[in-house]
Amino acid sequence: MEFSHRLTTWVLTIFLIFQSGYGWYLPGSYPHKYVVGDTLGVKVNSLTSIDTEIPFSYYSLPFCQPQDGVKDSAENLGELLMGDRIENSPYQFKMYTNESEIFLCHTGPLSGDQFNLLKKRIDEMYQVNLILDNLPAIRYTKKEGFVLRWTGYPVGIKVKDVYYVFNHLKFKVLVHKYEEPNVARVMGTGDGAEVIPTVAKSDSDVPGYIIVGFEVIPCSFMHNADSVKKSKMYEKYPAPIKCDPTTVAMPVNEKQPIVFTYEVEFEESDIKWPSRWDAYLKMEGSKVHWFSILNSLMVITFLAGIVLVIFLRTVRRDLTRYEELDKEAQAQMNEELSGWKLVVGDVFRAPSNASLLCIMVGDGVQILGMAVVTILFAALGFMSPASRGTLITGMLFFYMILGIAAGYVAVRLWRTIGCGDHKGWVSVSWKVACFFPGIAFLILTTLNFLLWGSHSTGAIPFSLFVVLLLLWFCISVPLTLIGGYLGAKAPHIEYPVRTNQIPREIPAQKYPSWLLVLGAGTLPFGTLFIELFFIMSSIWMGRVYYVFGFLFIVLILLVVVCAEVSLVLTYMHLCVEDWKWWWKSFFASGSVAIYIFLYSINYLVFDLKSLSGPVSATLYLGYSLFMVVAIMLATGTVGFLSSFWFVHYLFSSVKLD
Repeated sequence: MEFSHRLTTWVLTIFLIFQSGYGWYLPGSYPHKYVVGDTLGVKVNSLTSIDTEIPFSYYSLPFCQPQDGVKDSAENLGELLMGDRIENSPYQFKMYTNESEIFLCHTGPLSGDQFNLLKKRIDEMYQVNLILDNLPAIRYTKKEGFVLRWTGYPVGIKVKDVYYVFNHLKFKVLVHKYEEPNVARVMGTGDGAEVIPTVAKSDSDVPGYIIVGFEVIPCSFMHNADSVKKSKMYEKYPAPIKCDPTTVAMPVNEKQPIVFTYEVEFEESDIKWPSRWDAYLKMEGSKVHWFSILNSLMVITFLAGIVLVIFLRTVRRDLTRYEELDKEAQAQMNEELSGWKLVVGDVFRAPSNASLLCIMVGDGVQILGMAVVTILFAALGFMSPASRGTLITGMLFFYMILGIAAGYVAVRLWRTIGCGDHKGWVSVSWKVACFFPGIAFLILTTLNFLLWGSHSTGAIPFSLFVVLLLLWFCISVPLTLIGGYLGAKAPHIEYPVRTNQIPREIPAQKYPSWLLVLGAGTLPFGTLFIELFFIMSSIWMGRVYYVFGFLFIVLILLVVVCAEVSLVLTYMHLCVEDWKWWWKSFFASGSVAIYIFLYSINYLVFDLKSLSGPVSATLYLGYSLFMVVAIMLATGTVGFLSSFWFVHYLFSSVKLD
C-alpha cells in the first residue's frame, strides 16, 4: 500500500510539474535563467547565401577567433546533414549589463587570397548567422514604409566598385523577468509535499532573466588600427564609435588590417518565453499564405467530391443492375459481357517486372509513413524551429523504424502475385532495403563531391558517411528483413477469380493509355502546388516554415486525391478491356512527381534568378530530383494500393465463371 501511495504521489507530482510553469515546454526547450552579470556566449553558424546555396564556415573568412580556440557546439545528425556548423565566437556579453565600444581584435594585413575571398563572399551576398540562447540574430530594415525581417547580417557591401566590411556590431538583447514556478504551492499540503522538489529561498530571491529576443545592427566604421595595436580583447576602444547603418566607412584593401568592435544593449520586454519565436515566424505575405491554402483545400475537396460521387454512381449502377437479375438472366448476360467484365480472366495476371513493383510499393509505404508521422509530430510542436535539425533527425529515425512495414508490404504483395509462393522473399526484402536508400546514396554522394570540391560546410564529413552507412546496414536493413519475414509468414491475399492460361488481346485504343496516366498527375499537383512554394522558399530562401498543421491537412488531402485519381483511371482502363492496370495505377498518381520537378525548374528560373554558377544549379536540381523520387514512390504506392483494393472488391462482388 505504501509503495502504491508513493508511486501515485510521484506520478501526480511529475504531471503537475509539466502542467505548471513549464506546462507546454517540450524536452530541450526549457527557459534558461540568467542572473545579472552571468556570461552570455554568442555562437556562430555557417555563412549562407541565397545566391549560391553553398554554406561555408564562419572562420573561413578573416574574422576574430575566440581566445580559447574554435570549438564545435553539440550538434545532432540533422544539423550536420543540413550543413549547419555551429561554433563558439569571441562575442561575449554580461547579463543585463550594457557595454559599448568593446574592442574585439584586429586582423593582420589581409593577404591577396584573403582579400579576394572576402570580395567574392560580399559579391555572393553571404550572410553571417549568429545565435544567442538558441535564438538567431534578427535584423530589421525599412523599405518603402515596410519593415523587413532578416536573420543574420551581410558580410559586407559593394558601393561604387569599393568593398566595405561590417566590422562593428550593435546588439540588442531583449530579456524578460524569470518567473519561478512553485510546484509545492500548486500541490498544497499533505503527505506528497515531502517529496515535491521546491526552490530554496536564497535562489528565488536572486532576480533572474530569460532571453526573449536577439537583434543586431551591422555597421561599417573606420577604425584607427594603429591605436589598438597593443589593446587586448574586450578592452575599451580608445575613441567613441557611432554606429550608423545607413553609411559605410570601412573599405576592404589588400595588405590593410581590419579592426572589429561591438556594443550591446539590454532591454526588458513584455515578450514571454513561449512567444519569443513569433518574430521569426511572422513571414511577409502570411495572409496570402493562409488564404491560398484554404482556397486550394476547398477547390480540391470539391473536385475530389465530384470525382468520387460520379465514380461511385457508375460502379454501383453496374453492380446493382447485375445483382437484380435472376440466375438465367445472369448466365445470358455473362455471354454478352462488355467492358470491365470481359477481363475477368486476366485482371489478376502478374504484371511485368513484378518484383520491381513490389519493391517500389514497399519503399513507398516506408516514405509515406515517415512523412505522415514526421509532419504529425511537427504539427504537435515536437519539432519546432528552436530545435535545429530535429526534423531531419526525426525523418531518419521514423524511416528506419518503418523498414518493418516496407518489408512486410513488399513481401506479402510478392507472395500474392506469386499465388502464395514463398520463394524469393529474402531477395525482395534486401532489394527493398537497398532500392531507395541506394538512389539517395548515389545522388547525395555525387552532390557531396561537388561540395567537397567547394570546401563547403554543407559537405557531409566522412565520419558522418560512416555513421549513415552503419544506420543503413545495421538498423534499416535488419528491420526490413524482419518485416519481410513477417510478410512471408502472413497469409497471401486470395484472388476472387481465376486467371486464364492464355492472355486476352487488348483492343486498339484511340489514345495512348500512358498519355492519360501522365495527365492524371495534374489533379494531385493541384492540391500541393501552393504549399510547395512555401516549402521551397523555406529550403532555398532561408525562411522559417512552421505551418505543419496545414501541411498535414494537405498531405491527407493529397493521399485521398491520389487514391481517387488512380481508382478512376483503373476503372477507365478496365472498361476498355485493358487489363494491364498494375503499373498504370502506380504511375497515375505517381506522375505528380513529373509536375513537381517541372515546378522546381520553374522555381529555379523565375524565383532563384540570383542563383549563380553551375555547382549551385547542380545542387538544386540534384536535391530536387531526390525529393521527386521520394514523392513518386509515396504517391504511386497510394494509387496502386487503392486500385488493388478496388479491383479485388469489384471482382469479388460479381461472381463470374
